[in-house]
Amino acid sequence: MDLARNLFRSTIGRKLIMAATGVVLIGFVAGHLVGNLQVFEDPDRINGYAHFLQSLGPALWLVRLFLLACVCLHVWSATVLSLESIKARGSEPYRVKRWIDASFASRYMRGTGYVVLAFILYHLAHFTVGAAQPATFKANIPHYVMKGDYHILGVTVVQAGTEVLDCRSMVIGGFRNPVVAVFYMVAVGLLSLHLLHGAESLFQTFGWRNRSWERALKAVVTLLCAAYFLGNLAIPGSVLLGMLR
Repeated sequence: MDLARNLFRSTIGRKLIMAATGVVLIGFVAGHLVGNLQVFEDPDRINGYAHFLQSLGPALWLVRLFLLACVCLHVWSATVLSLESIKARGSEPYRVKRWIDASFASRYMRGTGYVVLAFILYHLAHFTVGAAQPATFKANIPHYVMKGDYHILGVTVVQAGTEVLDCRSMVIGGFRNPVVAVFYMVAVGLLSLHLLHGAESLFQTFGWRNRSWERALKAVVTLLCAAYFLGNLAIPGSVLLGMLR
């Protein structure tokens, strides 16, 4: 109990909570992208993947609730730490804003975080719950019959001939609206910017960052965040350009 109390009440504890939940969420968004990129392959891939996830039933919702809890804890700890920082500075504004050593991503970390939170909520409403889909689309959700088996680690999880929701058509249909597609592109760009500073910060929080490999760490993180951004950009961009249909 004392450990839990110290985690939530101390500055160091809140930083550890933010870093730990950040690791979980980074792992999720990376895996989410890998799964979504299957949209460029045979329709069996993305449709089998989506059907497998839905077939998990209660287990899927437990994972979703766990991720939601991580998001809430991450936002809470970040907000409290920000308020503590403002309180420590006092009401007297700085005469000179020293942003020389601060990266662009770190300066706007809080702002991008709240925009990303709004994006996550819209994304859930758009594809998971379907509340943001047009009524005409929800009334005629397409189905797809699997032409082959879908495997995960060599194990068949969806058999050929199974009728599943046509997730691929749902994704393409959702991004045919230029407003929605551009919104996703901007939001994913802000998420990538958020990850750019967040990934480096969690290494520092856990004590895994030192001067000997600080530059290498920054280069690797920047490269991975750029790859993440381009990977997510490719899906709505390809739909708008008519390359994904």
